[in-house]
Amino acid sequence: SGMEKCTPSQKATKQFLEEINKWTVHHGVSPLSWNIAVKFLMARKFDVLRAIELFHSYRETRLKEGIVKLKPHEEPLRTELLSGKFTILSVRDPSGASIALFTAKLHHPNKTLQQVVLQALFYLLDRAVESFDTQRNGLVFIYDMVGSHYTNFELDLSKKILSLLKGAFPARLKKVFIVGAPVWFTVPYSIISLLLKEKLRERVQLVKMAELKQHLPRDCLPEHLGGLLKLDHASWNRQFLTQQNGHPDPLDELITVPSVSPRDNGSVHVPGPEAMTVYEVVGHLNLVQKRGIYEEYEDIRREIPAGTFTCSLAPFNQEKNRYGDVLCLDQSRVKLKHPNKNERTDYINASFMDGYKQKHAYIGTQGPLENTYNDFWKMVWEQNVLVVVMTTRTDEGGRRKCGQYWPLQKGCQNYGSLTVTNLGVDSFKHYNKTTLEMYNTETREKRPVIHFQYLSWPDYGVPSSAAALIDFLGAVKQQQRLSVRTMGQRWKGHPGGPPMVVHCSAGIGRTGTLCALDICLSQLQDVGTLNVYQTVRRMRTQRAFSIQTPEQYYFCYTAIVEHAQRQGLLPCRQSLIGKKML
Repeated sequence: SGMEKCTPSQKATKQFLEEINKWTVHHGVSPLSWNIAVKFLMARKFDVLRAIELFHSYRETRLKEGIVKLKPHEEPLRTELLSGKFTILSVRDPSGASIALFTAKLHHPNKTLQQVVLQALFYLLDRAVESFDTQRNGLVFIYDMVGSHYTNFELDLSKKILSLLKGAFPARLKKVFIVGAPVWFTVPYSIISLLLKEKLRERVQLVKMAELKQHLPRDCLPEHLGGLLKLDHASWNRQFLTQQNGHPDPLDELITVPSVSPRDNGSVHVPGPEAMTVYEVVGHLNLVQKRGIYEEYEDIRREIPAGTFTCSLAPFNQEKNRYGDVLCLDQSRVKLKHPNKNERTDYINASFMDGYKQKHAYIGTQGPLENTYNDFWKMVWEQNVLVVVMTTRTDEGGRRKCGQYWPLQKGCQNYGSLTVTNLGVDSFKHYNKTTLEMYNTETREKRPVIHFQYLSWPDYGVPSSAAALIDFLGAVKQQQRLSVRTMGQRWKGHPGGPPMVVHCSAGIGRTGTLCALDICLSQLQDVGTLNVYQTVRRMRTQRAFSIQTPEQYYFCYTAIVEHAQRQGLLPCRQSLIGKKML
């Protein structure tokens, strides 16, 4: 009976909260508050279903772009906020909407990571949205391009800013004014169509500086448009840093929860809208040819890594990196759990990588160095690894590619508090399979580990036959399933089991190629489609620089086609096209 007395907006808020808090209970995080729910719903005009959908997309976008746990008093966010690149003005437009200003000429893509720019934008927008007026009346965004050059423009960043404003933010975007757009921006109209999806286009206006007066009355026009008074911005933005601990984000806890659903366990690799059938892959290859695929790779290679490398770059961790330029992202690195007394670090050059619909399916790592053997085995133990996959020889072309980190002959070797025993080797045409046993001298516990070493893969190159590599991958996966089954009730995680360790020399080239192939073929088997481009891009957000050469990237495509032909998924005519291409 209480419901009858509710206003429609209260009713909608209750409905929204019930739905979202089912989700928070499932994930064991604090429930969403009434106030935040109202904010979200006001911006969506109390359309509950749309608000629910946008709430999740908001959460996932922020997680994906690394806009979480914002600490405005710490670098690099503090400097970015004080740069005045973004600011929320103290005045409102005649309808009461907040005005946010982005000054393009203050943005230097080579100096600032996209992620930090987006963090600053979000931090400031969140401050604006605390006001009831902004929730009710929305936001006007001024994209000030006056005096900016092409070097200040970053297409990908501009796209992200607009799409964040459009959907992933708890206030309604009313208008975007692009002011003083330089000639290069206005001539190829395609730039604007690249930036804007249909839905947004009617809200965007290109205006000259002088015309802005028609849209926004004089008294609410910022006199520092055109980036003239840079200092003005900075001192104005300083007020947003007043609270010493910054500003706790009420949604932080919700955002950092991995979005687990029984289907995909929160993995980044799930079928997306751009997925292709095998026929479409062959068509794509025939259309763009090898050169087009190389360009596609170049596109991926140019993207700035989505995160930071602070730990890899720390002076005392340098000796633990095989190559000075192959670093792990802080966001996905594997941490050693119980550093020894004399260890000052939990660092190992290894990254968690998702598999197809499976979070942390692999650990991509470098070939162990003599001084990291103990760390390597400690990680294998702590992460419950059952299978180790090595895709390099220890020496190639007269150069050391990887240390001999496991006992080669029957017999045992000590690595810190772990003893590893070689129980025997099975040799196949393209690979060796070694059965090892780990013994933990502290807990007196034993565990089996199977070590696979693929021998037919030239460094930097690609295997001459995809079939041999795919068969090897099949043997590895079969062993993982068998080992998981043997663990029985002791394994409580994803049915796919604990992570498989995959390494080459640097842990990015062949490692990335093998994992990308596994993800694409798993998706092909599951739903009949795949997407190499998307898979590799997503993979690089977890193990930066995965897939080192255009040849390795192209090999992913040709291997999939070769596999599809072998499986009879392509009729002969299609196969011939494929043959010509291969």
